[in-house]
Amino acid sequence: MRLSPRALRAARAAWREGFPLQGRDVARWFPGHMAKGLKKMQSSLKLVDCVIEVHDARSNVLMRPPLNPGFPLATIIPTGRLSDAAVFLTTVLAAAGGRNPLFRETLGLKPHLLVLNKMDLADLTEQQKIEQHLAGEGLKHVIFTNCIKDENVKQIIPKVTELVGSSYRYHRAENLDCCVLVVGIPNVGKSSLINSLRRQHLRTGKAARVGGEPGITRAVMSRVQVCERPLIFLMDTPGVLAPRIESVETGLKLALCGTVLDHLVGEETMADYLLYTLNRHQLLGYVQHYGLDSACDDIEHVLKRVAVRLGKTRKVKVLTGTGDVNVVQPNYSAAACDFLRAFRSGCFGPVMLDRDVLRSTGLPSC
Repeated sequence: MRLSPRALRAARAAWREGFPLQGRDVARWFPGHMAKGLKKMQSSLKLVDCVIEVHDARSNVLMRPPLNPGFPLATIIPTGRLSDAAVFLTTVLAAAGGRNPLFRETLGLKPHLLVLNKMDLADLTEQQKIEQHLAGEGLKHVIFTNCIKDENVKQIIPKVTELVGSSYRYHRAENLDCCVLVVGIPNVGKSSLINSLRRQHLRTGKAARVGGEPGITRAVMSRVQVCERPLIFLMDTPGVLAPRIESVETGLKLALCGTVLDHLVGEETMADYLLYTLNRHQLLGYVQHYGLDSACDDIEHVLKRVAVRLGKTRKVKVLTGTGDVNVVQPNYSAAACDFLRAFRSGCFGPVMLDRDVLRSTGLPSC
């Protein structure tokens, strides 16, 4: 939704110029299944020919935070020798936010394909600029997909075949099949990608369990066939986050995309940051979706209107001088959850949470 220029100027006059990040601590989300998965991934890397990294196209595609110096490599490399698998795991665990900041170091070891999933929810008006930026970082093989509707998924097998065919396969040179490891942070669609490839090339059903929250895949799967000619197998892996997300804003963006469990960050905090982001980028689809009178930068006011509209209220007894009085109050937590759900399902329209980062790259707009 776009407001008239006059209404937009009036609304922006009352909008926040920044979001207070001080004093906020993005919760850690590093359950046991991640550590177990990492050990299995280390032993599985020597069995694969290619690595597909899956990420959410809406957020943290361009952000490359530095390795957390407080997280020593000794915690993941018990011996003094930095093996191929250890280098790979270092890049995964070094993810202090969105994409793995040191993933490019593994490109000399295994062919690497970046799949930016959920393209139907992302604002890709600057797609060419995104691709140019990633190419400048050494990521030349990028495919945007929507695994739910199988959009662009048919491009993946030919690209994997090309990458493997042009690379040295070491001790797997005699194998006729191709094995691909699928990695990424939680809830970006790794399992959905495997299922989509099977629908496209084998005309068969699900092989990997999927869900709308992080942590569905809790162990490295056995090889799953996704194509007959050429013969290709994929291995699904649990989503991996760094033990601590250093950037609060990066953590909030990850949380908005469902990468961490909502209650660890706080639904109302996430809804407030989302409202701030939508207003700053003039993405006002929430106004039309909830039938609001106008755009607003006050999260309490917005959630109150959402709660009343959806009937998410509750009766609370208030003690007064004349006795108890039942007062109807908005259920702000339920309203915040619905606000987040609507965003994640695309009800507010396509969104690019990294728009400011994209503008700061210095590349010309497309």
